[in-house]
Amino acid sequence: MKFKLLIGLFFITIGSFGQQEKLQWLDIDLSNYEYPYPVHFITLKVQQQELKMEYMDVKPDNYNGKNVLLLHGKNFNGAYWKTTIDALTKKGFRVIVPDQIGFGKSSKPDNFQYTFQQLAQNTKQILDTLGIQKTAVLGHSMGGMLATRFALMYPEVTEKLILENPIGLEDWKLKVPYQTVDWWYKNELTQGYDRIKKYQLDSYYDGKWKPEYDEWVNLLAGWTLNSDFNKIAWNSALTYDMIFTQPVVYEFQNIKTPTLLIIGTRDRTALGKPLVTDEVRKTMGLYAVLGKETQKKIANAELVEISNIGHMPHIESFDKFIQPLITFLEK
Repeated sequence: MKFKLLIGLFFITIGSFGQQEKLQWLDIDLSNYEYPYPVHFITLKVQQQELKMEYMDVKPDNYNGKNVLLLHGKNFNGAYWKTTIDALTKKGFRVIVPDQIGFGKSSKPDNFQYTFQQLAQNTKQILDTLGIQKTAVLGHSMGGMLATRFALMYPEVTEKLILENPIGLEDWKLKVPYQTVDWWYKNELTQGYDRIKKYQLDSYYDGKWKPEYDEWVNLLAGWTLNSDFNKIAWNSALTYDMIFTQPVVYEFQNIKTPTLLIIGTRDRTALGKPLVTDEVRKTMGLYAVLGKETQKKIANAELVEISNIGHMPHIESFDKFIQPLITFLEK
């Protein structure tokens, strides 16, 4: 058994080394990485500066008059929604997919006060530019926290709310000691291919890796080759502080929008796990429990649990993710 384990680890290590050799240097705004659909930009005049915010707007020929806004997680950008966009547009939905400021093809400012309110307002400006007055809002991971804030700020715009393994279903401040933005920044500067892959392997996929997951590692790791990586790391540190200090867990009872929770129950994602004891760590990120607790807090919320799936249902188990999503949207 030990021999087989060693052989397996050997081939994983060799595979990682080969992947690093092929790693592509990425521009700070991902200008040398092609998104699955044409990209557009709006100019935001916020916090005494002009910033560019990217989005995809995919309107099918069989448009059914309904819109869906897709909000990405912290370690991602709008590109990872490709299969979701394809499936929704096939059903006639118009799909709008922004990159938040600090992420993907959008601006990485030298200084920015990140709040979920600010990100929601930025996102609303895209909808206003497109003349979209109502939309369903789907948020994954950090995007789930943003989607919650958006629904609270703009209930008249948000027709339906869908939260896919959202972070922020618990208040980590109660268990994890506060770390400064400088601490997060230094931590981000140590990122590289191996560390990024290990985090995703352990946290998202429970040690079960597939070749198609490489793209989402490479998009982060390719940035670490950039001489401007310090700017990317700084924005990442600022968003960590936003996530940690701006919980939405206490406001779920204020949501009146019809809501669907899609929860991969194997997920154990929680901010700050390495900073607590083993005993405390075991109490964090228990999505099989958190999903049920959150459903009770949101009036008339529906819960779809996907067993043996982790933090990324729309990547790891697309069919089990998309079927309840479309059913909910078509009601």
